[in-house]
Amino acid sequence: MTDWRQAWIILRRWIDSMLYIFDWDGTLCDSAAKIIACMHRASEAQGLTPCSDDEVRDIIGLSLPEALARLYPELDERGIGHMCEAYGLHFREADQIPCELFPGVSQTLDELVSRGHQIAVATGKSRAGLNRVWSNMGLEGVFHSSRCADETASKPHPRMLFELLHELKAAATDAVMVGDTEFDMEMARRADVPRVAVDYGAHHVSRLKAYDPLMCVSEMSSILSLA
Repeated sequence: MTDWRQAWIILRRWIDSMLYIFDWDGTLCDSAAKIIACMHRASEAQGLTPCSDDEVRDIIGLSLPEALARLYPELDERGIGHMCEAYGLHFREADQIPCELFPGVSQTLDELVSRGHQIAVATGKSRAGLNRVWSNMGLEGVFHSSRCADETASKPHPRMLFELLHELKAAATDAVMVGDTEFDMEMARRADVPRVAVDYGAHHVSRLKAYDPLMCVSEMSSILSLA
């Protein structure tokens, strides 16, 4: 290939580059069952009646304090603090065995980067939790950036998206948010970022369609049609 053709391909990739922002739990990582089980154990340890699986699934994606406030509105700030500690203890113990990425996720991320796109994570997890799971799964350095709920505002507030856009020098129109919950979709809508919904996560896809996603996918590799 001649030098000018190679340079043109590189330039076109730079011009056409996009920022793909992914939720973590329920979108990239198959962790819902672990979250639900640890929430039940934490509730029992605190003498609370465990919520149903569906009730816990419904709050996946929020910061832990906000999630607990929704699940147990009778708890005061101190009670929520105790529940956070109990949940964290059980989750760290369970997280010694890492969850799996959903099928096709690793290959899709590699392909996006190979095409010149940036990839990032916007998650309701804590920074310590995300770093731990990345370390356990050998994913350090894979993503260009990330934001966690204890570093910024919890979903569905758009602040974490605004921060990622600013850091990675991307316009909202040159980004896409990929997620499995209404919190992801609402956050992206508030930030004027286009949305892609996955139909295998925490919230039923019928709820996500209300946010006018570009597409609803059953496997992660389908988003490559946008790239």
